[in-house]
Amino acid sequence: MPTLNRKKQTQKRHKRLRRYLTGNPDRPRLAVFRSNQHIYAQIIDDEAQSTLCSASTLEKDLRTSLKGNGNSCDASNAVGSLVAKRALEKGIKQVVFDRGGNLYHGRVKALAEAARQAGLEF
Repeated sequence: MPTLNRKKQTQKRHKRLRRYLTGNPDRPRLAVFRSNQHIYAQIIDDEAQSTLCSASTLEKDLRTSLKGNGNSCDASNAVGSLVAKRALEKGIKQVVFDRGGNLYHGRVKALAEAARQAGLEF
């Protein structure tokens, strides 16, 4: 049996997680995608199949405030607090955290903790 590469392993874990994680209007899903250079966060209502709000390190105002590039824990902190601020403006207080098959460590953990500190509950 051939070994799976890292991306396939992450996709396999994400598929397994998504059996149990769904977002609804009362408690939407905070989905995190981590690439090598950037991090993205979306708050998704799976029943309506729509993205309620999002944030990423590609946004112009966030890129100018970051010292380095988008692949640091500081960038993840900024994205986490930004997505939480946008969610609270829309009246979303509780979310289900979807780590996207990534380990809850490093940049994913930094984003989650920043979102919690900004006021989201999960």
